[in-house]
Amino acid sequence: MIVSISGAGGFIGKALTNAFYAKGWSVKPISRESLSMTDEDFRNSKIEGCDMVINLAGANISKRWTKDYKKEILESRVHATRKIVSSILACSQPPKLFISVSGTDIYDSINTHDENSTSFAGNFLGNVCREWETEALKASSKLRVVIPRMGMVLGDGGALDKMYPAFSLGLGAKIGKGNQVISFIHIKDLVNAFIFIIEQESLKGPVNLVSPYPVTNAEFSSTLGKALKQPVFLAIPGKILKLLYGEGSVLLLESHKVLPGKLNSTGFRFNYPTITNALSNLFG
Repeated sequence: MIVSISGAGGFIGKALTNAFYAKGWSVKPISRESLSMTDEDFRNSKIEGCDMVINLAGANISKRWTKDYKKEILESRVHATRKIVSSILACSQPPKLFISVSGTDIYDSINTHDENSTSFAGNFLGNVCREWETEALKASSKLRVVIPRMGMVLGDGGALDKMYPAFSLGLGAKIGKGNQVISFIHIKDLVNAFIFIIEQESLKGPVNLVSPYPVTNAEFSSTLGKALKQPVFLAIPGKILKLLYGEGSVLLLESHKVLPGKLNSTGFRFNYPTITNALSNLFG
């Protein structure tokens, strides 16, 4: 099995690459520089002959969103996806599967969502996710396309890397009122879900990659404190976060209550379904 991966050097990309190597699969990384190749060179060197392509490319959203950086967030996702899809469609022997990630930010902060939900967010990130997915789905005329909508991924990297220093010193805090909902997934469950998606040929379109048991920010913060054997008694006012991060504060202040409908209905089993399971494994 030959897998081409954009974003292979990131937190999730490294975890997937290691898992694929363990299965005896070959991995072709798609670097940011390779996306600047001519269409023909890119197709021949990165896409042609692959069994599947996984697209993880995208600028980090955990920064202050200036006008220029919002443009980079959008273009880094849409342009990379467009380049990959164009190459897939031009292949003489196209891959059998294209997995192009998205996020639970596509959903609004009011409702509870499975993959049948059409209650989408009307904010910047919601619009980014919709454009991103639209580009990816253009490949569905020629092969199976899956869009994993990922929640907060918990592991040795990502969001927990930024939280750990404060929480480990007893300076952890809930955000705002703490009632905003977090949909999360342990990195090992995420990797297993990708392999499950690859093997389950009936799965296509959006697939929510989240635990079946979302939690509030207050519950998450309390459980993380317990896992690190540290108290959590502080709270960061939402107004402060809005001053610090501007529009990007929605990442911390808005709810995303999302359920893994398709994974549940097709028999996927989570090893770390609750926040206690997940954090105890990571910090136990």
